[in-house]
Amino acid sequence: MKIEKFIYLHIFFWVIYLIGSVVLPGIAYGISSVILDITFFVASFICFYVNYFLVVPTFFHADKIYRSVFAFFISVSCFVGIRYSIEQWLFPAIFNIRNYPADTNIFYYFFDNVFYSSTTIFISTAFWFFKYFINAEKEKSELTEAKKTAELQALKTQINPHFIFNSLNNIYALVYQNSEKALPAIEQLGQLLRYTTKDLENDFITLDKEIGYLDSLIELEKLRIKNPELLNVEKILNDPELKISPMILVPFVENAFKHGDFRNKGFEMKISDENKILHFYLFNFKSEKMKDEISGIGIENVKKRLEILYPKKYELKITETDIDFTVDLKIDLNEKN
Repeated sequence: MKIEKFIYLHIFFWVIYLIGSVVLPGIAYGISSVILDITFFVASFICFYVNYFLVVPTFFHADKIYRSVFAFFISVSCFVGIRYSIEQWLFPAIFNIRNYPADTNIFYYFFDNVFYSSTTIFISTAFWFFKYFINAEKEKSELTEAKKTAELQALKTQINPHFIFNSLNNIYALVYQNSEKALPAIEQLGQLLRYTTKDLENDFITLDKEIGYLDSLIELEKLRIKNPELLNVEKILNDPELKISPMILVPFVENAFKHGDFRNKGFEMKISDENKILHFYLFNFKSEKMKDEISGIGIENVKKRLEILYPKKYELKITETDIDFTVDLKIDLNEKN
């Protein structure tokens, strides 16, 4: 709901309130009652917005009832303080009229006005909750839309079109040569595409699916590397059904192939899940053309996701020198179902 609609709602309420508490009583009982009715209206108006803007937002807590009781006491005190100041101090001095006898005790005045102030306070609180839940639903909707947008963006960016083009060219060459590697290569590319078009829709996937993507990626990259035997991959998985957020490990491997030097130089990747603690280790040499740091947007994105998804449950150490790049990541997957 837009802010203009909230304003119209408040205006409508106060018009009705003014008619019911001032205009109609004035018509029924005469002008003599209007002054005190206006006082009641002013006290109600001020109390309404003190409760709406200050008291409820500050003290409301669903699990702590005593805070709500305290908030109600503060709002009632606001109403009583305003009304008492006007009716028992200001009006007697100016108009020589008062609503209660001069000797009325402040405590009696307070408790006598609890009922009169309650309606205003409850309606004010109801308005605040209405706005609160409207905003909460709006934020939820925006988060859902942002998640959807991020997933679509991931589908567009995670697989580099240049990488697919090169893979298809390599597969074409294998088919042309009647190589026995052609069919496995096509299968690897199919698995990779299936992962990025299906598994990314889920918040969490099994660990073996994430690693399966890495396997497909590595197998396809081997097609363009002169010495694929230098790629050393070691996997020790005790529980492949452990759940992990997709694309947590992939950006590290993609960066390794994008910026790595594979001319007679190796690549080492180790993955284990002992005690349901995922341990991912990656080492590769940097290309001589890469003079700057290579931990780009993809890795920065992973860092943010780790902080959100696994707060205080992960350790990430990235070591980068002029010639090599090392990633050492540990994630506690015990509580991911």
